[in-house]
Amino acid sequence: MSSFDPTKEDRFTFGLWTVGNPGRDPFGEAVRPTLDPNHIVRKLAECGASGVNLHDNDLVPFGASASEQDRIVSEFKKTLSDTGMDVPMATTNLFTHPVFKDGAFTSNDPKVRAFALQKTMRAMDLGAELGAKLYVFWGGREGSEADACRDPRTALQRMRDAMDFLCEYSKDNDYGMKFALEAKPNEPRSEIYLPTTGHMLHFISTLQNEEMVGVNPEVAHEVMAGLSFAHNVAQAMAADKLFHIDLNGQKMGRYDQDLRFGSEDLKGAFLLVRLLEGTLGGKRYDGPLHFDAHAYRSEDEEGVWDFAKGCMRTYKILHAKALAFDADPEVVDIIAEQNDAAIDPLLTGGYSKAAATKLLGMDIDVDAIAVRGLRYERLDQLLAEHLLGVRG
Repeated sequence: MSSFDPTKEDRFTFGLWTVGNPGRDPFGEAVRPTLDPNHIVRKLAECGASGVNLHDNDLVPFGASASEQDRIVSEFKKTLSDTGMDVPMATTNLFTHPVFKDGAFTSNDPKVRAFALQKTMRAMDLGAELGAKLYVFWGGREGSEADACRDPRTALQRMRDAMDFLCEYSKDNDYGMKFALEAKPNEPRSEIYLPTTGHMLHFISTLQNEEMVGVNPEVAHEVMAGLSFAHNVAQAMAADKLFHIDLNGQKMGRYDQDLRFGSEDLKGAFLLVRLLEGTLGGKRYDGPLHFDAHAYRSEDEEGVWDFAKGCMRTYKILHAKALAFDADPEVVDIIAEQNDAAIDPLLTGGYSKAAATKLLGMDIDVDAIAVRGLRYERLDQLLAEHLLGVRG
């Protein structure tokens, strides 16, 4: 077994909707047959994944009877038990049915908002039955094309009311769930409320149960907004709000592509893995590593499993590269050059009158600092050489 082969200890997960994507797009019909959820679980287990995530209707068709749902869920739970797979995260499809054409929690129609809460509570019941302790909210329809349709402040209050209500529903039922909010700037709506992880972090601070709510950043969504994904993830980690993460690949300036992890911007993927794994010395992220991505439309089912294996293998390779990079003596020296044992405590120890007096009395030669090279060109080249396999 290769050191890059995934195991359940790696915490890799996929959604039923990811490997189950039949390759349909706005311009073409499906190119692969729809896969049975139980088949997906068995194949993912063979590939080395630890769990599978789902929307309510990925497993139970919309409008299914209670008896039909019981049958489907019972069979699915048996498959999970047989394979040792779990369901760490669940979510609700609040975007496919035409009733959500103008939003779910933010719709101007109170009946739609009521149905969105009803559907989500039932989906939370399903998630809890399957053992999910994380619940993701992606507001893909929570936005607008005609901005005059509602005051954006009203939309945010409706979102706040929904999150507060659902947090209390989880508490009332002893589900022990944490919620993770997923941002996206646009698509399918022209504009989506709360478009970035930063927006979500502030929104969370306005909730009644903010300790229950974090974020679920996605590579593609932040890249669509023109942002550094690693920086957004770092902000979430610093706030102890990185509850879940969606890994994939994305070309800048395009529609939401959900490409195989690492297939685009390999350097960005490396820096992300380095951050998540704490190889530079920071706190390590220990939650699920979820690949919210799809196989190319060119692929048959065999290609789908090649895609899944590729996501996991690339992550593990990048983890090994990050360990080697941060152990490289030249890298360590370049980064260490920026430290100053005398000054650092004054900057990190908080305010005191003594510290202020010392700082005010310091003679700092700004001209000497200004002309000093920082060797970041060399550092960046070392990173490239590690990625290219000629160093480390």
